[in-house]
Amino acid sequence: MDSPSAPPALLLSFRALPYGSSSRRSLCLRSKKRLQRLPSPGTGRRHVAAAAVDKLAPRPPEAGRLRWKYRLACRGSYDSGDGLPGPPPPPPSGESVDVWRPALSRWDVPWQWPTVSLTMVACALSALLAGKVEQSVLEYLGYQAGEATIDEKAGVLFLEQFSVTAVAIGVIFGITNTFRPFSDDIFRYDFKEPFKLQNGWLLWAGIGLFFALVSISLTGAVMTFLNGETTQRETDSLGLLLPLIGSSNISTACLLGITGVLAPILEETVFRGFLMVSLTMWFSTPVSVLITAVVFAFAHLTPGEFPQLFVLGVALGFSYSQTRNLLTPITIHAAWNSGVILLLTFLQLQGYDIKELLQAS
Repeated sequence: MDSPSAPPALLLSFRALPYGSSSRRSLCLRSKKRLQRLPSPGTGRRHVAAAAVDKLAPRPPEAGRLRWKYRLACRGSYDSGDGLPGPPPPPPSGESVDVWRPALSRWDVPWQWPTVSLTMVACALSALLAGKVEQSVLEYLGYQAGEATIDEKAGVLFLEQFSVTAVAIGVIFGITNTFRPFSDDIFRYDFKEPFKLQNGWLLWAGIGLFFALVSISLTGAVMTFLNGETTQRETDSLGLLLPLIGSSNISTACLLGITGVLAPILEETVFRGFLMVSLTMWFSTPVSVLITAVVFAFAHLTPGEFPQLFVLGVALGFSYSQTRNLLTPITIHAAWNSGVILLLTFLQLQGYDIKELLQAS
């Protein structure tokens, strides 16, 4: 076979184009600069436009390719009638979806352990510093806690929680943004597809909240059975909020803002969004969930509530690992905290002694 005399930059390709009810091969000459029309070898009259060539299906992997010394290539695209294997069949439509797969997979984390440790320390120090700065500012403005009303105290607590949340999250985002671009499932707050079976954030928030309620109730029953009485430390931690509960609409709104909005956003961003995700560099996702739940429970500084907080942390961690969306643990956390405040407020308005009920429960 004689070598072709065409320039080396040209590409010679055979394509199967439908004409009416039959398929004919058309010869197209492709250049680096433009596409030229050549007559169809079947009729000698019809031409193939460049736009039609671009719309053709890509060459299947079974099609042969022949290289010549002038870097010309001859490609063949064939119909099923040519006797050659066609493109692979489409995947079956009835395949089942592995719902639990996201909960077991790890995150692609770009930072290393020095960043993790320094960021956690920076968050703690910045939160303490923000609280100290706020106290200094309030004292400078003449605020006296002993002379303040209930509503004023509630407002100060809200401002303190807001400043701590803003500063701590700002520290985390300021440090981690230096590693961008990173995976889309890190620090993801996405309201789309809330009820999708595999990773719908609202659906799995409801599932996680249900299991958290059941697990915490069983844990409390077991602790009461083993100890014979409710842990006093748990009552004391709730007792700190008793003067503000049900006293006025302003104090109730401030408490809901603190416990139902600001605290869940801060804690879930720090513990689940950063710490748990970072731990998956060294541990499997289930182990990272358990470690984060331990740190989460200890961070509340209430040893008597450690079992319940640990169980809640496990539910929050697995729910987040399933959806890879921080809205899921934030919703569970917010519903849990807000539910406690609203229940205590309702009992207070009904005339019950909340402190006595907590001690007797």
